[in-house]
Order: sequence, then structure tokens, then C-alpha cells
Amino acid sequence: MEPIIGLTRGGAAWTPEFVVELNAKTCIGCGRCYKVCPRDVFNLVERDEDELDEDLDDDNMMVMTIANAMDCIGCGSCARVCPKGCHTHEARPVGV
Repeated sequence: MEPIIGLTRGGAAWTPEFVVELNAKTCIGCGRCYKVCPRDVFNLVERDEDELDEDLDDDNMMVMTIANAMDCIGCGSCARVCPKGCHTHEARPVGV
């Protein structure tokens, strides 16, 4: 199947890459992806007990999750602002 192809305002072809995964183990819960996302794809939640590490302080008790993956428009803003590279993106075929 062919991936979704969009056009930029200038007419150039562009393939959006949608967020498919967020690595909770490397996420520091900074909220940058949440703030930059135009579609409310992410949600800040408390870490699970099994994700807690002795080295973590009280400021690092939160982690981002993907709350609304189907609302992602594939802009990639979240990956560009993430200081830890927690996001995984991929192009999607039309209709998926």
C-alpha cells in the first residue's frame, strides 16, 4: 500500500510520519511534546510502580503517554522538541 502523501503550501510532496510509540523508560516527563502538539495526542500521567527507579527524584514522577494516537497529523513537532528522543514515528498507508 502507498503511504499517505500530502502537499506543502508550496506544492512539494510531503510524507507525514505519525507517532506510534513513546518510550516511557527514557521519558523525563518534561511536557514539551504535550505543549507543542496541536492535536492533544499526549497525556501526562504518573509513572507505574514498576517504572520507578531509586535514582528518580520527586520531580520525575510523571511520564508522557500517547492518549489519542488517531488524532496525530504526522507533523513530527513532538520528536523535534523531545530532549531524550522518546518518540517513534512511521509513515502510514492510506486508510490505516
